[in-house]
Amino acid sequence: MRPQRGVSARESWSIGQLRWTIAHEGGTKAQMRDWLGPLLFEKQRPGDLGSRLTHAMLSAHAAGAEQMVFIGSDCPAMDETHLHAAFDRLPTHDSVLMPVSDGGYALIGMSQPHSCLFEGIPWSTADATRATLDQAKKNRLTIALLDPQHDVDEPADLPHAETALAQGGTLSVIIPAINETNALAALLPLLQSANPHEILIADGGSSDATLAIAARHGARFIASPRGRASQMNHAAQAASGEYLLFLHADTTPPPDYPQIITRTLSPGVAAGAFRFALREKIPLSPVIERLTHLRGTLLQMPYGDQGLFLRRSLFHSLAGFKPWPILEDLDLVQRLRSLGRIAITSAPAPTSARRWQQSGTWRTFWRHQKILLGYRLGIPPEQLASWR
Repeated sequence: MRPQRGVSARESWSIGQLRWTIAHEGGTKAQMRDWLGPLLFEKQRPGDLGSRLTHAMLSAHAAGAEQMVFIGSDCPAMDETHLHAAFDRLPTHDSVLMPVSDGGYALIGMSQPHSCLFEGIPWSTADATRATLDQAKKNRLTIALLDPQHDVDEPADLPHAETALAQGGTLSVIIPAINETNALAALLPLLQSANPHEILIADGGSSDATLAIAARHGARFIASPRGRASQMNHAAQAASGEYLLFLHADTTPPPDYPQIITRTLSPGVAAGAFRFALREKIPLSPVIERLTHLRGTLLQMPYGDQGLFLRRSLFHSLAGFKPWPILEDLDLVQRLRSLGRIAITSAPAPTSARRWQQSGTWRTFWRHQKILLGYRLGIPPEQLASWR
């Protein structure tokens, strides 16, 4: 294990409340940026692994880091869920450790410097984790152990890497629903035909056959307190795909939507959405579609009925949707815009015009504009929700 990444407050790239520093050996910062992108880098100090970890730990603490987690670069199964688990355990433990199958470890975290955990450790041996635990016991430090993972040191370890890498690029489709049996019965077969990693129905208390429809089409049923933001956040916590697609039950993405999402979320793109289209024709539908497309492309402000997609790690770093009764999608998009471009695909995702048909085109249009104006004027979302 080599400490390639550590959380610190010094020369770092931020995601949410985390600050990242990548410590590298060999090469220049310019070469590292050409390889990994516009991050910030430091060269590792000389010495064995213990010396390097100690230096990184003391530097991060001196710079004001309240918690520090150091991870290696040779554990392809590690993702943001392990980092969240590490930080969750630090308030009640002196340190946290994630062992790997060869006796070492791929992650170590602490809130205060504990140099003793790096002293006298037989690095690169099968006894590294055991010796670290012995040091913790000797110094009366509590350590939380995360589930063991596999790292890659020898050719025999490559199958573990291939398994982990095969999970990359996977897509979790999340559909918030309350009594959407008919819409889901039509949508789920179309979604499954593109072979996404998983489909999660974020249910807010349906009294119809939503559970049965989900089971019939191989979708996971996630029960949640009612409220679209709460439902989507609950399902996102259970999702395991690298990418998340938040999709309304009455919106149909293009047939090759997983490939479109993967291509669209290129470097520099924080999130994306499909081009807006109405499934049923209503008065002024071409005008509505054109105005919505301009809003999405020029202002980078798509709404949830276009299908919002982004990386799962980025979604969690932003703490998901705010628990608002309305405009939770607009708020998330605005936060994402500060992190990168919001891309609108050329492929449309037709959505139902049922709300326009029920309330009338002009009445629905002006109600939307009134709510948006109220939002910009700072009227609380709870009050805006009563205007629907």
